[in-house]
Amino acid sequence: MEKNVYILVTGASSGIGKEIAIELSNSYNVILNGRNKERLEDTLKACNPLNNHLIWQFDLENTNEIEEELQLFLSNNNCLIIHFIHAAGYMKTIPLKMLSIDSFQSTLNINVIAAAMIIKILIKKKANQDILKSIVFISSNISNFGAKAFSAYASSKAAVDGLMRCLSIELAPTVRVNSVLPGGVRTAMTEHMYQDAELINRMEKVYPLGLGTIQDISAAVKFLISNEAKWITGQQLTVDGGRTINISG
Repeated sequence: MEKNVYILVTGASSGIGKEIAIELSNSYNVILNGRNKERLEDTLKACNPLNNHLIWQFDLENTNEIEEELQLFLSNNNCLIIHFIHAAGYMKTIPLKMLSIDSFQSTLNINVIAAAMIIKILIKKKANQDILKSIVFISSNISNFGAKAFSAYASSKAAVDGLMRCLSIELAPTVRVNSVLPGGVRTAMTEHMYQDAELINRMEKVYPLGLGTIQDISAAVKFLISNEAKWITGQQLTVDGGRTINISG
């Protein structure tokens, strides 16, 4: 890949985003986005040193500043984005009676609005020279279902998939847009849930292929940005070991 052509991965400081960034660093130059510089530097150390990687430290909750900051970053570093993976995510399990406007807004800002504003810049010829080829959103299988205390998070992921479908039409045929919908994967964001032995036992029974790993998700992303997926757009790719089609448990 050309020296100034990159993949942008948000949420690259931990969890699924970090694994995606590390995996893709073997084949691409990667821009690592997150708000914690120390953790981003840890991700950078784990990336393949044979390619060129950059850190874009920026808190995506600051949606009003995204366009200006991203344009400045691209200009200052003389880089172009060929693929965009939005893995940044904010999740808190909050019952409706305890849900605040600020919490709901933070969820939407990071999970949905930030992604839309980033893409707005990446499709501008002046900012990115029409080089963008594909977008992958890390959604969730909860976007098609429901669960107690997940109203804000599930709403945001349903919005992500709605955005994905609309952009897949609006940006075709130049840019392909898809979502990956992970099932229960153990990450820093979900670690608290995996402290419950009863929950793990229950999950193991309803996942036909067993519990997944973050590597399963990064593999799906790698496929969707590859040329092997050149005729795939507007799709929700569910990667959950068969959980969502299992009605036996």
